[in-house]
Amino acid sequence: MIRFERVSVRYEGTEHPTLSGVDLTVPEGELVLLVGPSGVGKSTLLGTVSGLVPHFTGGLLSGRVTVGGRDTLTHKPRELADLVGTVGQDPLAHFVTDTVEDELAYGMESLGLAPDVMRRRVEETLDLLGLAELRDRPIATLSGGQQQRVAIGSVLTPHPRVLVLDEPTSALDPAAAEEVLAVLQRLVHDLGTTVLMAEHRLERVVQYADQVVLLPAPGAAPVMGPPAEIMKVSPVRPPVAELGLLAGWDPLPLSVRDARRGAGGLRERLADASPPEAPSPSETSGFSGTPDPIASERPRPGRFARLLGRRAAGAPAVPVADPVTRVEGLGVRRGRVEALRRVTLTVAPGETVALMGRNGAGKSTLLGALVGMIEPTAGTVRVGGLAPARTAPRAMVRRVGLVPQEPRDLLYADTVAAECAAADRDAGAAEGSCRSLVSRLLPGVGDDTHPRDLSEGQRLALALALVLTGRPPLLLLDEPTRGLDYAAKARLVGVLRGLAAEGHAIVLATHDVELAAELAHRVVILADGEVVADGPTGRVVVSSPAFAPQTAKILAPQEWLTVSQVRGALEAGA
Repeated sequence: MIRFERVSVRYEGTEHPTLSGVDLTVPEGELVLLVGPSGVGKSTLLGTVSGLVPHFTGGLLSGRVTVGGRDTLTHKPRELADLVGTVGQDPLAHFVTDTVEDELAYGMESLGLAPDVMRRRVEETLDLLGLAELRDRPIATLSGGQQQRVAIGSVLTPHPRVLVLDEPTSALDPAAAEEVLAVLQRLVHDLGTTVLMAEHRLERVVQYADQVVLLPAPGAAPVMGPPAEIMKVSPVRPPVAELGLLAGWDPLPLSVRDARRGAGGLRERLADASPPEAPSPSETSGFSGTPDPIASERPRPGRFARLLGRRAAGAPAVPVADPVTRVEGLGVRRGRVEALRRVTLTVAPGETVALMGRNGAGKSTLLGALVGMIEPTAGTVRVGGLAPARTAPRAMVRRVGLVPQEPRDLLYADTVAAECAAADRDAGAAEGSCRSLVSRLLPGVGDDTHPRDLSEGQRLALALALVLTGRPPLLLLDEPTRGLDYAAKARLVGVLRGLAAEGHAIVLATHDVELAAELAHRVVILADGEVVADGPTGRVVVSSPAFAPQTAKILAPQEWLTVSQVRGALEAGA
């Protein structure tokens, strides 16, 4: 169905090709998973299938890519629309209408399908993706995960023979991700649809793949083979495969079910050992309750004040004596929707709290209230003793920093170096502080690189570095691992642990159960705007089938959360 013949892609101004020597065939009716570290060219490879590369992105494509016999170099994307459906990393860039139902119908209208066919397919897709209750909602009012499902649905309705998906589950909660993957399975098995998908959250998708294509490094030739064989040599692999390699299981398991079948011996070895107890924030934090030295300086106006969307003129900084965040009885209403109800939350210095819950539960709304972008309709919010929504942004930027779901909201300059220089000025930090963070999170990215040339995960890491430069006492992150591979996620965990140990409070909204297990002291689960669970990470996630990490599912009833915990116990003689 898809044939790559000696395909290479080089973008203008780059020394080396992004893709080189790609020569492989994707058979009809298979789900093929594209894996590899961030920045190796996965999105570029997907773009060559839809014709977006090079017709819209530019660059020089050599070799030949054919889909259903059509050469994508001589057929523009609109000439492939009946054959190929594409969903990129950013669903907002995909939408052309205002409401959910109109967006699902738009692609079929463009192809001239009959109205009765369009109506039937819209209803089918609404049911398949759990969107029926959202059919009349404006797309702009949906959560990021809901928008992701609408974007996927809009390419399903024309019934393309090939689906090209870039990080399709990255913004979805675990239950919604399972629903989407079940739909893809049905399309592949029942209708013979060919699916080519890039995804960093391999723990969700690798067990469904018929074959895996590994891009090991930028410009390196890909390797294609059975999922288990590729996972043995891949630099990125899910926890279930990592645990299988650690325990020496053969064949290597790709699903929790397969791993549990072979985990009896490992559970016996771990029976007399106990997972290490996470130190309390008071034990890890170096925060002494004294004023933060950077907060006594007068902050310069910058990108973070602009992000908050209000005028930031002439507001002097006030020393931060207590960065503890307190939320009591918080309610937020958006039109007819009650986004938050009676939310009470306290975050201590040095504490890391993971906000979890299904898409639309209110996680991003709560972060918006903490940073001052959203005015509460009931209750109180205090950050460093101040009400964020009623305090000038220049007084808040040294107390709280937000990394939003869309990192482009923080990126204004033409190069990474210029972004870093601006971040240093905005934060009053020593020259090179931001660049040092970028080097830790994004090794190998040059100063002259334009942010638009970075992958979605790389842009997110850059935005994170910009916010971390100010070292705010309270750090808020909205889906911080979206688009990050396992190595980049490990680097992020190291940085955030260091900040927590220094006394910074961290609140992250995430669907990444593995991140919560690795990093969070506490997990708070929201449902329909209310807190339904709040407690230590181990206690909350192990008791929740939806939010338990793979290691916990495999080794239950023992309460091991991560592969690193198991590795430590085995090295200690378990």
